[in-house]
Amino acid sequence: MEATTKEKILDAALVSFAEKGYKGTNLRELAAGMGLSKSALYKHYASKEDIWNALLDRMERYYSERFGSPESTPEVPDSCEEFLAMTMRMLSFTIHDEKVILTRRVLLTEQFRDERARHFATLHFLTGTKDIYTKIFAGMMEKGILRQDDPALLAFAFTSPITALVHLCDREKEKEPEILAEMETFTRHFLKTYAAG
Repeated sequence: MEATTKEKILDAALVSFAEKGYKGTNLRELAAGMGLSKSALYKHYASKEDIWNALLDRMERYYSERFGSPESTPEVPDSCEEFLAMTMRMLSFTIHDEKVILTRRVLLTEQFRDERARHFATLHFLTGTKDIYTKIFAGMMEKGILRQDDPALLAFAFTSPITALVHLCDREKEKEPEILAEMETFTRHFLKTYAAG
């Protein structure tokens, strides 16, 4: 399905915000780069702030649908191997999806300027992922796959190093194979440490 003009504007804005920041993004240049006049752009969005908010709305939905969210968690795995496969799929999406990569760049800089970006950065980089894994670990404990423990503390212990490795991958893309291998090694070690029995 072909993207609408509104979606194309958001795609172009995401790239511009990631490269130039919110303040450095000029709507006239954004429109011209798309072959639109500034007035044509204003037919779709009333201001740069409207584009910004629409972009954040879209990225929250996009990430939730493809990765999960505290309200929409992936299905609890039936084994440690299923957990490993699920986690590596989620990580592959996180480090390869161009929209997610650009969103991380935007959030890392704009979280200090914009309250909504700060909230989304906290959710994206810490609390949301921790809450997803808290539910997954609680479910795995109920199934007898993981030993009984505090699922929220386990989720924090698991997601913090993984998130750090995702950010490392953003900075040092050439090391992606080694970073992915480190993520898998860490996940296997974590499962071995906390597996039931």
